[in-house]
Amino acid sequence: MERVTDSPLLIVGLGNPGAQYAGTRHNIGYDVIDELCDRVTPMATSLSVHKKTNTFVAELGAGRLTSRKTILARPRSFMNLSGGPVKALAQYFGVAPADIVVIHDELELDFGQVRLRTGGGDHGHNGLRSITKSLGTKDYQRLSIGIGRPPGRMDPASFVLKPWSKREAQDIPIVCADAADALLRAA
Repeated sequence: MERVTDSPLLIVGLGNPGAQYAGTRHNIGYDVIDELCDRVTPMATSLSVHKKTNTFVAELGAGRLTSRKTILARPRSFMNLSGGPVKALAQYFGVAPADIVVIHDELELDFGQVRLRTGGGDHGHNGLRSITKSLGTKDYQRLSIGIGRPPGRMDPASFVLKPWSKREAQDIPIVCADAADALLRAA
């Protein structure tokens, strides 16, 4: 993740708010943000409500997680409406699109695979579509976390809102750690 500007690094984990969505495939972005909060030094941090952007945010000085100022965030809106809060965060904190990393679930990757890339299509992901439309560009970074394809003829929209299987749930902490490692290596 080459530093493109002098702006802070904005890391946004996508998911849906509410207890009924905790532990679902669509909320893996929220889970990675939690992992990153736990890694902040010298002591872990937590997110606070940021009313001006409709998000939960942790502002970190340079050296606490990455070598520059970093903002960790989770939109308080539903996944399909993530664009407004991400744009508001970028404007409020003066972050260029190239310095935004969006963490999201990815049907096209096998369970547990992690891929960091800049730009590209949304692969049918409504959260990414909303962000691209709101920012007016595809040129932001995406940390894609594989959730695999739905079994049989299950509707993908239903699949992403289902809880992890017991076997998958055991591996989620490792997947989140791998995703955080990949992001921090590139930061």
